[in-house]
Amino acid sequence: ENKTEVTEFVLLGLSQTREVQHFLFFLFLLFYVIVLPVNILIIFTVRGDPQLDSPMYFFLANLAFLDICYCSVTPPKMLADFFSQQKTISSRSCIAQLFFLHFLGGAEIFLLIAMAFDRYVAICKPLHYGTLMTKMLCWVLVGAAWAGGFTHSVIQVVFVVHLPFCGPNELDNFFCDVTQVIKLACTNTYILEFIMFVNSGLVIFICFILLLISYVVLLIRLKTGISRGKNKAASTCTTHIIIVFVMFGPAIYIYCWPFCSLPLNKVVAVFHTMVFPLMNPMIYTLRNREILSAMKRLVLQYFL
Repeated sequence: ENKTEVTEFVLLGLSQTREVQHFLFFLFLLFYVIVLPVNILIIFTVRGDPQLDSPMYFFLANLAFLDICYCSVTPPKMLADFFSQQKTISSRSCIAQLFFLHFLGGAEIFLLIAMAFDRYVAICKPLHYGTLMTKMLCWVLVGAAWAGGFTHSVIQVVFVVHLPFCGPNELDNFFCDVTQVIKLACTNTYILEFIMFVNSGLVIFICFILLLISYVVLLIRLKTGISRGKNKAASTCTTHIIIVFVMFGPAIYIYCWPFCSLPLNKVVAVFHTMVFPLMNPMIYTLRNREILSAMKRLVLQYFL
């Protein structure tokens, strides 16, 4: 039987109504223009202020950088498609979008684990913190986070790139993701969906549980212990827990339910790919007096 190879996919987007599309465009563009510079400011503040020369702020700057990159994968295409009659994406661009989405998302998950390790050393080994958390170790942890995200993404792409696509080419979303792309393949994808579930859903859920347990243990340790700066450390751990929920909540909803499509997938995907990533560093910044003071000094120094 002759089969035509699919060379592009059609993105159905968030809405088919022109008025709604224009409203969403200006809403998301306004959010993007306001919040994105704040993340850039965080990076320049951490790099330019000697008082923030500590592993915690080093990881925060890397988190902001990852979130900026992550939010540059799907939102630009989504904003452009709001004014396009044909919302299409080539198969190669679709695979590239899928690769970078999981590459950066996986790297961010492993970076959050590195941040949890940093808090463990700071709270449980305070006298050895300066010796253990060296700059070299910090760079190794960040490099390991990027390598982990790359490995996770390569596994996804290797399986998807060899799938035959010869039938329907419509994706009921505004970007390419593995959970929907593999459903369009002209072959039985049951085993592949299970592999994707293990590589994404199960890994995400396990990392979420481990991070949650580690921070709860640290909070209990702080509550029962007697040490200077206990309240500040507890506040930092609480902020980390908020970021973990913000990062993992949508990901668990999307990737921990294999073989089915949930009704709120597109709505959750918007928050997962655009809103929450840009909000992560801001949540941390708003609860941290040191970095707020440093940002004020930076603005006064260069802009006033």
